[in-house]
Amino acid sequence: MIFQLENKNIFASDSGQGLDKNKDTIVFLHGSGLSHIVWSLAEQFFSSKNFNVLSIDLPGHGNSDGPCLDSIEKIADWLEKVFDKLQLKNLILVGHSQGCLEILEYSSRYKERIKKLVFVGGSNKMPVHPDLIELAQNGHSDAVKLMMKWGYEGSKKFIGGNPVEKIIQSPRDISEILAVDLKACNNYSNGSEAAKAINLPSMLIYGELDKMVNLEAGKKFSNLIKNSITHVIKGCGHMIMIEKAFEMREKILEFLNK
Repeated sequence: MIFQLENKNIFASDSGQGLDKNKDTIVFLHGSGLSHIVWSLAEQFFSSKNFNVLSIDLPGHGNSDGPCLDSIEKIADWLEKVFDKLQLKNLILVGHSQGCLEILEYSSRYKERIKKLVFVGGSNKMPVHPDLIELAQNGHSDAVKLMMKWGYEGSKKFIGGNPVEKIIQSPRDISEILAVDLKACNNYSNGSEAAKAINLPSMLIYGELDKMVNLEAGKKFSNLIKNSITHVIKGCGHMIMIEKAFEMREKILEFLNK
C-alpha cells in the first residue's frame, strides 16, 4: 500500500490484505539500509494467522520517498505520524537490528498504542565501527561486504544470491541510505533508559552465531527489560528473518498467543 504523509509517498507492505480495524496489527521495522523485502516470509505467515501485517519502508528506503531520517528519535516521531495517519492501535512492534532501537525509542514516547514488543537481533545500543561508517559515507561497496562478513553465520550461501546485496546495490544506496542509518544507530544513547521503562510483554530473539549483536550483549539487553523472554536460534547469524525465518516466526507466534 502507498499513502501520503507530509506530501511524500510512503510504502508499507500489507501482504495484499489491507487493514482490518478489528485485528491486532504487526508492524515490521527493517534494519540499516534495508527495506520491507526482508520481512516477506514473516508477512505471509502472520497475515494467515488473523493479524494485520504492515512492513514499512522508512523514508528514503525501498519504495518510500526520501530523504532518510538521520536519528532514531526522528524515526520514532515519524512512526507515530504513520500510525496516527492510519488510525492504528493495538500494535505489535517487531524490529530487526536498527529497528530494535526504533522500537525502544517509540515505546518510551508513545507506549499507549503498543500491545507487545519483539526484538530480533537487537540491543539497547548499537555502536558502529568508524571504519564502516567511513566506507559507507564514501559509497564504497566494501561497507556492504563488511556488514555481511559480520552479519551472517559463517559462509552461508543464499539461493539466488545475497538478498541484502540486492537491496543495497549502488554507491548512492550506500552513501545516502546505509551511511545515514549507521550513524543514527551509532549516535543513539537512550536505549538503556528506554528498555528499563518497558512494562509490556516483550520477546527477544538472537542468532547463536551473530557477530553484530552477540549473545553477551543480548543477555545484558534482556536483563534491562522486565519480565521479557529470550529465544536463541542455533546455527544462525544476524539476519534471522532470512536465515531462519520459519523458526523465528513460529516462536513469535507462540509468544503472541500467550
